[in-house]
Amino acid sequence: MIDAIDRKILHHVQRDNLLTSARLSELVGLSQTSVQRRLARLRATKAIEADIAVVSPEAVGRPLTMLIAVELARERSDIIDRFKRAVRERAEVMSAYYVTGETDFMLIVSAKDMQDYEAFTRDFFYNNPDIKGFKTTVVMDRIKASFTLPV
Repeated sequence: MIDAIDRKILHHVQRDNLLTSARLSELVGLSQTSVQRRLARLRATKAIEADIAVVSPEAVGRPLTMLIAVELARERSDIIDRFKRAVRERAEVMSAYYVTGETDFMLIVSAKDMQDYEAFTRDFFYNNPDIKGFKTTVVMDRIKASFTLPV
């Protein structure tokens, strides 16, 4: 169970995962030992799923971001599971969501340039008989990149 102190810890950690336990203890009003124990529990119970950094796409030579709506040829559990595995294996896919509505999946994909993206689509979509179709939207400007949740 997440209590009010846990929520304070989560609030601060998701905004800055490099906070020291000393600084975090000041912010939430607990001893460093108590903060460390709570952080360990929050990680063990997967309330904190990962310690990640947001990397600039331009800094690593991948300035293009695409939002891709994917429609599978058929909705069968084996096809869905196979597609999920394929998505997890591709580094270009930054995030993926199994969704309801007109499409089956939404992907966020990173590319070096349009030629790199075309090579990805040929390999990942066109060579996959389970895919009925996909629609790409090119991101013109990243306004916000965050996994921060209101707690």
